[in-house]
Amino acid sequence: MLKTILTGVTAYISTGLDYLVILMVIFGRVKHQDRWVVLIGDFLGTIVLVGSSLAIAFFLGFVPAPWLLGLLGLIPIYLGIKLWVQGDDDDQDAIAGKVSDPKSLILSVALITMATCGADNVGIYVPLFTTVEPSSIPLILVTFAVMVVIFWELGYRLACLPKVADVLEKQGRYITIAVYILIGLYIIWENGTVQHLLQM
Repeated sequence: MLKTILTGVTAYISTGLDYLVILMVIFGRVKHQDRWVVLIGDFLGTIVLVGSSLAIAFFLGFVPAPWLLGLLGLIPIYLGIKLWVQGDDDDQDAIAGKVSDPKSLILSVALITMATCGADNVGIYVPLFTTVEPSSIPLILVTFAVMVVIFWELGYRLACLPKVADVLEKQGRYITIAVYILIGLYIIWENGTVQHLLQM
C-alpha cells in the first residue's frame, strides 16, 4: 500500500513541478475568492488527462508479453532528455492572459492544465498504469486527487513568496528531468525488459 502511494506521489510530482509554476502565475492573476474556481478547473483538466491515460493503458494491457510494455519506459526517459535539451516552452504571459476573465476561469484553467501537462502526463501515466497491478489503480487515483489539492494549495502559498517561487522556477526543471528518467528506468526494469533483452 505504501509503495503504491509513493509511486502515485512520485508520478504526480514528476509531471506537476512545472505546473506548480503555472499555478503560481494563475494565482497571481485571479482574485483571492476565485482560488476555489481554479481548483475545480484543475480537477477537470486532470480528470481528462488521467482518464485518457487509463483508456490507453487498458488497450495496451492486451499486449501479451509484459517485457514489451516495459518499452513504454522509454517515453518518460525521452521526455526527460527532451526537457534537458530543449528546455521548457510554457509561455507564462499567454497563460496569465487566459485567466484574466473570471467568467471563463474554470474552462481556462482546465484547458491550460490539459495543454501544458498533456503530453507529459500521458507519457508518464500510461506506462505507470500498465506496470502496476489493476487493484492498485484506485489507490493511485485517490493519491492523484490528494496531490491535486496539495499542489493547488502550494501554488497559492508560493505565489505569496516570490523568493521561494524563484528557486522553484530555476531548479524545478532539473528535478523534473531526474524524476522522468528514474520513472522510465523503473518501468523498464519492473517489466523485465532489460532481463529479456539480455537473454536474447
